[in-house]
Amino acid sequence: MTLLQQLLNYKYLSKEHLNGFDNYKYSARDTSPLSVYVMHPFWNWIVKFFPRWLAPNVMTFLGFLCTALNFLLLSYYDWNFYASSGLEGTQPIPSWVWLCTAINIFLAYTLDGIDGKQARRIGLSGPLGELFDHGLDSYTAVLIPTCLYSIFGRSPVYSVAPIRMYYVCWMVFFNFYVSHWEKYNTGVLYLPWGYDLSMWGSTAMYLITWWFGFEFWKRELPFGIPLGNAMEFLLHFSAMANTPMVVVNIYNSYVQRTGKMRSFKEAIRPLWPLLAFMVLLLVWPFISPNDIMERDPRVLFMLSGTIFSNISCRLIVAQMSNTRCESFHWMTPIYVICIALGLWLPFLERFMLYFLFIITTLSHWHYGAAVVNQMCEHFNRICFSVHMRQPAGAANKKAKINGQSSMDSATTTALTTSTTNDTLASSSSATANSSNLETSSSQKLE
Repeated sequence: MTLLQQLLNYKYLSKEHLNGFDNYKYSARDTSPLSVYVMHPFWNWIVKFFPRWLAPNVMTFLGFLCTALNFLLLSYYDWNFYASSGLEGTQPIPSWVWLCTAINIFLAYTLDGIDGKQARRIGLSGPLGELFDHGLDSYTAVLIPTCLYSIFGRSPVYSVAPIRMYYVCWMVFFNFYVSHWEKYNTGVLYLPWGYDLSMWGSTAMYLITWWFGFEFWKRELPFGIPLGNAMEFLLHFSAMANTPMVVVNIYNSYVQRTGKMRSFKEAIRPLWPLLAFMVLLLVWPFISPNDIMERDPRVLFMLSGTIFSNISCRLIVAQMSNTRCESFHWMTPIYVICIALGLWLPFLERFMLYFLFIITTLSHWHYGAAVVNQMCEHFNRICFSVHMRQPAGAANKKAKINGQSSMDSATTTALTTSTTNDTLASSSSATANSSNLETSSSQKLE
């Protein structure tokens, strides 16, 4: 097997992981009034219009692509976040882009809400779909706030500097991560209220920008508070509002003995990889000799979001398979070396930024594709199809045939031995008779 084949067929999941997935049962609680009383009835109605041959993972991936398309559009028209700043010499983003982003974000929200319902509707719900869904959700954690930043731009008066938007992104990362850390210790995923509000809010903001233009946001609230600063506060608040409940739910799981009952050291184990990268990637912009946050904010946003998504996916795998989470990410030394090299040799710093972004993206895509493929092999599934890899029951039938073959091997051997002995005996008798006949014939000829 060549090196490329070994790389493509690399197995990230151990037998312990796969055994854990075999015993996994989904447990979640959604108490958001907007979700319970508005969105779920809507999703239950609209999912009936989707054909039963449409795989739930296709819906999940299409929803992710809608968010990714928003990011690509805004990256093309507003790479450095100056288009909506109102500064002289800048070109505003075309109005049709804002309408497109509003439609895409609502489609992404809807598809994310009905993929699980489609899976239950056609009898394909299971660990593969949940892992695929939450893994892609971890990637959108950076795409959504980054796209929202283009509404306000880098206005010196009515918006915030890129570093402050970077803090918002990390707040979103942290909130997403602690929700799955909570499930790692309690066994239950408590869905945060802020997600539904943020998706509705994002759709409304894009529609307002499409209708009135980005100038709508260039105003002040009472007490001279710029609208951009108010939105910054709301994003921080919505991102962090769930954290106190996470602590309460984990504490209650220990008191009521309903959770995993891990020791304190084991319970906080998943936090170390996140904290390590958080420190590295928050300190770097402050000590950067080239001020990389001002020169390449979008690349730094995406670098942070991609490594965050990889850390989150590994936590999700651990909590779903009920295995021990990693306390150290293998790319940490690479980040330390590259950042240190960029600080020591400033002319290499931007190269190190783009280098880290490329290798992080490729390694994360490889991890995701390999894990999904391994899950498909284990569960006899095709990721983007409702059909099995082989006909249902074929694997069991094959196992039974193999088992029957093993059981019959002794009998077959005995029969073969008996037949051989009988053949040898018959052959000996036939040889003797042949000898007698030959003697008799010889005598007659003579």
